[in-house]
Amino acid sequence: MSDSQTSPQTANTKTPGKRRRVMLIIAGIFLVLGTVLLLRWLLVSRYYEETDNAYVQGNVVQITPQIAGTVVAIHVDDTDLVKAGQLLVNLDPADTKVAVAQAEAQLAQTVREVRTLYTSHRQIDATLSQRQVELTRAEDDLVQRRKQAEAGTISKEELRHAEASVNAARAAVNAAREQLSSGTALIEGTGVREHPNVKRAAGHLAELLLAMQRTALLAPVNGQIAKRNVQLGQRVNPGAPLMAVIPLDQLWVDANFKETQLRKMRVGQSVTLYSDLYGSAVKYDGKIIGMGAGTGAAFALLPAQNASGNWIKVVQRVPVRIALDARQLAEHPLRIGLSMNAEVDLHQQQGNPLGTVKEVTDYELASPSDKQAQARIDAIIAANLK
Repeated sequence: MSDSQTSPQTANTKTPGKRRRVMLIIAGIFLVLGTVLLLRWLLVSRYYEETDNAYVQGNVVQITPQIAGTVVAIHVDDTDLVKAGQLLVNLDPADTKVAVAQAEAQLAQTVREVRTLYTSHRQIDATLSQRQVELTRAEDDLVQRRKQAEAGTISKEELRHAEASVNAARAAVNAAREQLSSGTALIEGTGVREHPNVKRAAGHLAELLLAMQRTALLAPVNGQIAKRNVQLGQRVNPGAPLMAVIPLDQLWVDANFKETQLRKMRVGQSVTLYSDLYGSAVKYDGKIIGMGAGTGAAFALLPAQNASGNWIKVVQRVPVRIALDARQLAEHPLRIGLSMNAEVDLHQQQGNPLGTVKEVTDYELASPSDKQAQARIDAIIAANLK
């Protein structure tokens, strides 16, 4: 009986000891975990900032006509890949061809008219010389008539006729001189090619030839077609969006970091990125090239009115622009709007915290060449100078 009575008491004294040991083990585990996490933060985590609020961005190059016209051919569709200079859309060139033909005829006529000005100027110059000779002859005749009148060998009427002849000859010289001066003002200091009338007609023809070139809409950059909304037979006006070309080799990432994460971020810091499209199997190496000028809320369509009485502080986010490695982008293409995970390495602290690094890539739209138009104009002028 004594053994059975002492067993429960022994068990009761052992239970608190077991519980104490379990609690100590759990506390030790938490202590070790806390120490590991603290060491990880001190050695690793405090040098990195990450966010999954990041998205792929890129240029959306709108294809818009520069002249009005009717669409007669469409050579691409959505998702097609195109090269810079590839033909996308044709507008009806019929009206422009008629206008070009009229402008060419007008240029030819203007060249001939200007040639006539130079010929007329030479004729007037010769006429002036002739009138001056006639005036000299009339003046000499008048001198002789006056001598004869003094001698009484001719009548006063003949003398008056001689004086009238001199006055008429002098008036003819003055008229010829005025015509010569007027003609000189029209051609002085210029040749036929440089004459203002010829240049005006040539400029009008060049404008129409340029409009002829613009009936063919070309791809300004390499990329993929998107947002095609133009249809055959559609009448389009200048500036109307027909489609867009997305240059997929010029993408970047906008990562929206909290304002509390930006304290140690600098331009030039390296960034590790992962896309939800490929998962963690594909890693992109990026670089910070700039930070936004304001928060997303500041540039929103309806900015927050923080002066209201029910204000609640919300942590703001600032877009950080991250350049992608071109080689990695070519190996694993991305699309605009895809989600990304970004982790910034904060070890490097020498960069500008707010500035922007100028990228090597410049965006420039090639203008239509005017060499063919100029050659056509020169040919018309040369043909009508013969």
